Amino acid sequence: MYHAYQNGFIEVVCGPMFAGKTEELIRRARRLRYAKQKFLIFKPEIDNRYNAKNEIVSHNLITEEAILIKEANDILKYIKEDIDAVIIDEAQFLDHNIVKIADYLADIGIRVIIGGLDRDFKGKPFGPMPELLAIAEFVTKLTAICVKTGEPATRTQRIINGKPASIHDPIIVIGASESYEPRSRHAHEVLGKDDDNT
Repeated sequence: MYHAYQNGFIEVVCGPMFAGKTEELIRRARRLRYAKQKFLIFKPEIDNRYNAKNEIVSHNLITEEAILIKEANDILKYIKEDIDAVIIDEAQFLDHNIVKIADYLADIGIRVIIGGLDRDFKGKPFGPMPELLAIAEFVTKLTAICVKTGEPATRTQRIINGKPASIHDPIIVIGASESYEPRSRHAHEVLGKDDDNT
């Protein structure tokens, strides 16, 4: 085992787009650096916002160096005895093995800090995030400001070609003219939502 057992635990930072999740992860990375802790940052290859390949980038363009991974198991290749903490951004895009890996890292004494969207654009739990939230010792749930009501936004509105996305649209759309907005519960729109029984 790498560390004393008491050092390992899981934290999840979640919320809709534009809530400041990546910015919060970067803030935590900088605190770890200040405390002279050794840490690694990972992000899925699919996250190519701002054309940033080897870094995580907040919406206000603050950056930290990151390791790109295709799947959750790739994280284990980089874990060495001197690692105190692991930060994982955009975890909703990773496979469900991230749950076991986060649990394992915490068990061997590593602090695991995970950021991600807790809901997809349909308002449903996103990828492995529900399980990560369930096993985390600490959860920070951030909100944004709803562009329609000014209320706290807990959901992500997807707009495709100027219209709210449909319940039948895929979770990830490549090549479409799409954009996202933070929305409150009552301002969140999904076309065909009333027809969906899942």
